[in-house]
Amino acid sequence: MYIVATELVAELDPSTYLVIDTIRELVREAVDWSQESLVSFALAVLIVIVGWYIARGAVQLLRRPVAKRFDRPSIVRTILQTVRAALVTLFLAIAASILGFELSEILLSVTVFSAVLAVILAPIVGSFISGLFVLADQPYEIGDMIELVNEDTRGYVDDITLRYTKMFTLDNTFLVIPNSTIRERDIVNYSAEDERTRESLSIVVTYEGDLDKARRTIERAARDVEDVVSGGPDIRVTNVRYPARPTCFIEEFGDHGVHLTLRYWVEQPYWLPRVRSEVQEKIWEAIEDIDVEIAYPHQQLVFDEHSGDLSVQLTDKEQLSPEQSPQPPEQYEDIESQD
Repeated sequence: MYIVATELVAELDPSTYLVIDTIRELVREAVDWSQESLVSFALAVLIVIVGWYIARGAVQLLRRPVAKRFDRPSIVRTILQTVRAALVTLFLAIAASILGFELSEILLSVTVFSAVLAVILAPIVGSFISGLFVLADQPYEIGDMIELVNEDTRGYVDDITLRYTKMFTLDNTFLVIPNSTIRERDIVNYSAEDERTRESLSIVVTYEGDLDKARRTIERAARDVEDVVSGGPDIRVTNVRYPARPTCFIEEFGDHGVHLTLRYWVEQPYWLPRVRSEVQEKIWEAIEDIDVEIAYPHQQLVFDEHSGDLSVQLTDKEQLSPEQSPQPPEQYEDIESQD
């Protein structure tokens, strides 16, 4: 067997020897490179792990000073996330350089890759830009109660990032809204500065009742509700001051009664439907004891001596006069004559 193998090797072409030598050299270099690469790879992984913990520790150290410097939790979170991302990116670049990647090549690759992503991921980039505007404009803050007007959705702001806003609705659902779309919506912030919120309630009373007593009774009933502001200094909205106590106004004189509008302030906006129901319940109980009734749609028909005239419109557009109108049957005439 050995003799046969020797003869086969002797018969090989010189070019074949060259290929074999090249393969041997490549294998030798691969083994040497793998030994060096394993060390470099292990060192790079170690640097990334150390960098991760350093970034985490830096965020913990900076949390309190940044929170003292900025009152808004959303700004604090954004700054800390940016610091963490910057430190992790720095240690990743160091690890890449250990593996043999040049910094200029990395920057060039990142630039080209970012240009491609800018075209493909334009909506996400738009959300980041919108997130910057949301943080700068301060329409709401973490913990605020807001309402999406067009969707009739209320809830609490749970988190604000550069890309989206997290919101817990009052229906115990979780809502994630991209910042690119939330900037185009009408938002009501119930927690901005003063949490006291004014509510209005329409009431219609009959014309026969005592209007002045009705207004006083409605105002007193609203003051008896626990979460309603019963009085105190006027509440200022921009440059206008409004009475803090419940106030009942005459809105208009309607077809079925006098339209009254009760305006009252609620201490906190978190239970508006419940407070509104309690106010209406107190009003209902209060007006039962006075000479006031809640009006409802009704009509009263009044006839005079000419109201019984009948006018019949015929198909040929001829109109009968009252004298030509149908007369009651003779049996009814006999009854009337007997009376």
